[in-house]
Amino acid sequence: MSRYLLCHRTHQVVLQGLATLVARGCTHTADLVAHIGEVDSRRLFLPAAHPSMFSYCVNVLHFSEQAAYKRIRVARMARRFPAIFDALAEGRVHLSGLFLLKAYMSRRNAAELLAAVTHKSCREIEKVLAERYPKEDVATRVRALPNSRVVAAAPVAGPDAAIVAETQEQLSARTVASSVRRTEEWVSPGADASAVKEPVAGLGLLTGEDSSVLRTEGRKPAKVQPLAPKRYALQLTMSQELHDKLRHAQALLSHTSPSGDVAAVLERALDLLITKLEKTKYAATENPRAIKASTSGKPRQIPAHVRRAVRKRDGDQCTFVSDDGQRCPERHFLEFDHVKPVCRGGETTADGLRLRCRAHNHYEAERLLGVLFMQRKLHEARSPHPVQEHARGVLP
Repeated sequence: MSRYLLCHRTHQVVLQGLATLVARGCTHTADLVAHIGEVDSRRLFLPAAHPSMFSYCVNVLHFSEQAAYKRIRVARMARRFPAIFDALAEGRVHLSGLFLLKAYMSRRNAAELLAAVTHKSCREIEKVLAERYPKEDVATRVRALPNSRVVAAAPVAGPDAAIVAETQEQLSARTVASSVRRTEEWVSPGADASAVKEPVAGLGLLTGEDSSVLRTEGRKPAKVQPLAPKRYALQLTMSQELHDKLRHAQALLSHTSPSGDVAAVLERALDLLITKLEKTKYAATENPRAIKASTSGKPRQIPAHVRRAVRKRDGDQCTFVSDDGQRCPERHFLEFDHVKPVCRGGETTADGLRLRCRAHNHYEAERLLGVLFMQRKLHEARSPHPVQEHARGVLP
């Protein structure tokens, strides 16, 4: 039997095996980074007929371009700050997190910075860096992006130029340069025009610094980047329809917000959207009606006052708790879940309901009703002519 077929192993064995492999993987990553740093330092890629360590990693070790670039940068950092090797090997800081520290780490703060980012995600590390090294607010602007599918990254100078040389050679810089001259740019009234750089690329709303990463085929997702404590930069690409709506909103708010500040428009819009969504999902209101006895006869219909009570108690977060006491952190795709299934007499009351994310709602149903039962229910729900369960006599 293949070693990669684990279906015959128990849950506990699979979890223990995963933890063991993660620990080994951290050690292997530290060893790998150490070897990359040594080969780079000795320039052993030259006898192998490669002009740079980046070329050697991509063409000989068969890394992806991003994996090669990230590991080379971290390897060079680790040779300057050996404590990085221990942090990697022990799993205290992951490779992507160390990559974020490259512009901030020095001999004075290396130990303190590694301790501050221990066991943190990339987003959490970005917040730590924003608190310690705050950046100035950036000018808000809307610009027209050319139709070019590839936008050149910002050039890299210094010792890292060899790493990204091959990547930059693949970019269509001339096409971008010619498109720049045809772009249109709009700056928020009152903004310092000198602070706005020349536009580079469809319609984009930038309230953050220009991204120096490659934008290849397909739409680049919106990015929120911490700048300083309680200050964030937002970068996204928007359609012509969204652009027109933004302009219309600025015009409607021109009496109360003459500057047309995009952040102020977004905040007003989000306030209205959140109020509407909370009212729809949780029946949130400042003036709730008097509670009336439910006469609908539908056990799955949740009264408004019950939705408000459950939401207030559970705090907009999944309530699933693991055996070791860890609560699920998910706040997306939340659903009202009956503590006791309706088919087994569960009640639609505040005590009989709880918030669960979609995954844990389904997981709990599988535990109580069985995996096969839930698979059949899902299959019949997707069927154009679902069979009524009660007619078949299969409901508990």
